[in-house]
Amino acid sequence: MTLLYNLYELQRTMLGGAAAWASVSAEMLSNPALPVGYLGFGPVLASALEVFAHAAAPRGKPAFDIETVTVDGKVHPVTESIVLHRPFGNLLRFNHPGLAEHAPKLLIVAPMSGHYATLLRGTVARMIERCEVYITDWADAKLVPTSAGEFDLDDYIDYVIGFLEHIGPGTHMLAVCQPSVPAYAATAVMGAREHPCRPATLTMMGGPIDTREAPTSVNDVAIQQPLAWFEHNVIATVPLAYPGAGRKVYPGFLQLTGFMAMNLNAHMMSHYAMFKHLVEGDGDSADATKAFYDEYRSVCDMTAEFYLQTVEHVFQKHSLPKGEFVHRGEVIDLSGIRDTALLAIEGERDDISGIGQTRAALHLASHLPDSRKKYFLAAEVGHYGIFNGSKWRKRIAPVLEEWIYTHSRKPAEVAA
Repeated sequence: MTLLYNLYELQRTMLGGAAAWASVSAEMLSNPALPVGYLGFGPVLASALEVFAHAAAPRGKPAFDIETVTVDGKVHPVTESIVLHRPFGNLLRFNHPGLAEHAPKLLIVAPMSGHYATLLRGTVARMIERCEVYITDWADAKLVPTSAGEFDLDDYIDYVIGFLEHIGPGTHMLAVCQPSVPAYAATAVMGAREHPCRPATLTMMGGPIDTREAPTSVNDVAIQQPLAWFEHNVIATVPLAYPGAGRKVYPGFLQLTGFMAMNLNAHMMSHYAMFKHLVEGDGDSADATKAFYDEYRSVCDMTAEFYLQTVEHVFQKHSLPKGEFVHRGEVIDLSGIRDTALLAIEGERDDISGIGQTRAALHLASHLPDSRKKYFLAAEVGHYGIFNGSKWRKRIAPVLEEWIYTHSRKPAEVAA
């Protein structure tokens, strides 16, 4: 597996050079000052080269680039800052001067699943309209020196608790997909301790709380092989070129390959459509496709221990719904969730987390009153549509905002 990682790096370097050449060639063929651009094949060849250049170009960590937000017709500048730095992830804060004095504070827990937190750019951009938004900005494991130690599920839960403590009492929490499990666990741990910084609400969107409910192809892959198979076949050692050289990781490029393979035909048609848009001069449509794939193809590595524990306890053993999930040597008591209001959101067409997997969280919180539980099924929405796009902005976000405002504690209650 380590050899595959090195071969991938070699291929990435070679394709990077080819992509640069293709990009320059496409610009030359599109330049009205050059005669070759007026030949019949010029626009077609330029479009083909541009598609290739975009597909083959190496990608790093994207930026959020949320510069302004419009609220009630007024445009406000958005400030992004790092408020807490940790080896395996920073806590980012987004704020703007148009927020109400006591606007709710929302911690968005981004997935550690091969993509950067910027995959939730649309989530942040929408929620910042009414909330002071914080988000977990997980590090690329290959860039974290081995001297920083390991990072597993226990550490993930500790990070979430630490972030909530930093933000303070009365914070709301939103977990998107994979982090629903550790965020739910952290809520139970803090609830059992009556921690003053336990979240006021926890919203889980498309999360694998109980993957025995409506299993998807992603779930099937995780149970078809024993854990040892994953350790021997998908875990690699970070090459010497990176700060994390020697660290065992699950490479992000493997995760991307798996997701692309799930919908290969759709991805091929998207690139063909981009090619046609470029030929026809429809730059806006082509740019939209480029923007999506710029984000989608920007991947990062996960630590081997975190990945393997997730496969084992979330997908194979179902430790959380069985009441067997352990944190720092102690079984987590889910009845500790007594006052954190829970909202479970699922997409009708989600092919990664099936219907019922997130809703299971409501049943597991046996000591939480029904008045503090809510379920919302987003009709005709797939996995990524839960947290990005027009359906998220217009149909799902308002449900989340209403839930947050309904269960927000007043300043006096938070201080108490």
